[in-house]
Amino acid sequence: PKPIIVILFPVALALASRAEDWPQWRGSGRDGVWHEKGIRKTFPAGGLPVRWRAPVGYGFSSPVVAKGRVYVTDALLDRPKVRGRVLCFEETTGKLLWTFSRETNYPPWAFVSGQEPSPNGTPVVQDGKVYATGPQAHSLYCLEADSGKLVWERDLAQDYQIEDTATISASPLVDRDRVILQVGGKPDACVVAFDRKSGREIWRSLNESGSQASPMIIRAGGRRQLVVWTLQSVSSLDPATGQLFWREGFSAGNSSAVATPVFSNNRLLVSGLMLKLDEHKLSVSVLWPESRAATRRILSGTSTPLLQGNYVYSLNPAGNLVCLEAETGRQIWETDQVTRQKKGSGPCMHMTVNGNSVFIYNELGELILAHLSPQGYEEICRTTLVEPTYPFGGRKLTWAPPSFANRHVYARNEKEIICASLSQ
Repeated sequence: PKPIIVILFPVALALASRAEDWPQWRGSGRDGVWHEKGIRKTFPAGGLPVRWRAPVGYGFSSPVVAKGRVYVTDALLDRPKVRGRVLCFEETTGKLLWTFSRETNYPPWAFVSGQEPSPNGTPVVQDGKVYATGPQAHSLYCLEADSGKLVWERDLAQDYQIEDTATISASPLVDRDRVILQVGGKPDACVVAFDRKSGREIWRSLNESGSQASPMIIRAGGRRQLVVWTLQSVSSLDPATGQLFWREGFSAGNSSAVATPVFSNNRLLVSGLMLKLDEHKLSVSVLWPESRAATRRILSGTSTPLLQGNYVYSLNPAGNLVCLEAETGRQIWETDQVTRQKKGSGPCMHMTVNGNSVFIYNELGELILAHLSPQGYEEICRTTLVEPTYPFGGRKLTWAPPSFANRHVYARNEKEIICASLSQ
């Protein structure tokens, strides 16, 4: 009977919430892998069942899910003020539990369509705290996850001399007692580590321009390494001290530097640059390509690639999905079926591995279930999650990555966030 279904559903979803949360950028392992089982092998003809939806504002950040709650950042524009917010929803119902907000005055350029100063970095939830960045990542907050109460905040724009128009979209990384963020500040403050409890600076590193690529922790050469892609290089730092281990020049030029570095089998892929890390010492060599000019980049700078075994799956600059040999960079196949957009119109996709399948989310708000192999691209099904709402290149797009938790998918645009079931 219907009353029983209504009563049991929140309980069932609460039990499922123990399966696997999604507390940070790219999931629990920060690697774009979703380990849950009992996930749909195909989509219903009428689309995925939507459990709830709620209004949100501007932002390209991904929702995060932790301990029965969903957190997302956004911005509301009320000229000349921009109000950056952190929102907390109940995972089972979408009920808004609390809102944290900060208002800042912005110049006229911020209210031109396509230039809105939104928060783009994805928050991270750990040990009862939420670490989130404000619009353009000009501020960093630590909040109580249960109540939204402010623990500490940093005015990054003032403390690190960040220009008004500079936008840093990198997501914060929690590593032990530190919150590490690509700030793009001065002097020598491209990357900064803050104390998780107090917000005080622990170290700063690199005299380079900040990019929108989120940092990663890997282990190679017998050491834990913090890998950062700036606008000038791929660099490895000691996460405890900020000491430079190695640096490989890799200019972004006029291209975007958004993709997160991925690491597997001592190979490190950063957009179209494949590096080989030494197993025994802190050194690196270039596998491919021969030319590192930004104008000759063979993979997308905005979409994080998938590195599986001896193969790479990635969007290329033309907006097509390609498969390459990991060791040589040789292209094996290419398809234009994923984004269905033309070069220069903001093609983008986000890949999440689940078992033998891959969920692909494109800039049209479509969720695709596919199999990827050296033999080719096999699309199983696709469905639309949210309407593309962001104006770019004469089209409407959606660039915010989805998140996957407890047999559900969470997606947002500049108008709403939705929770849809992927349970079998």
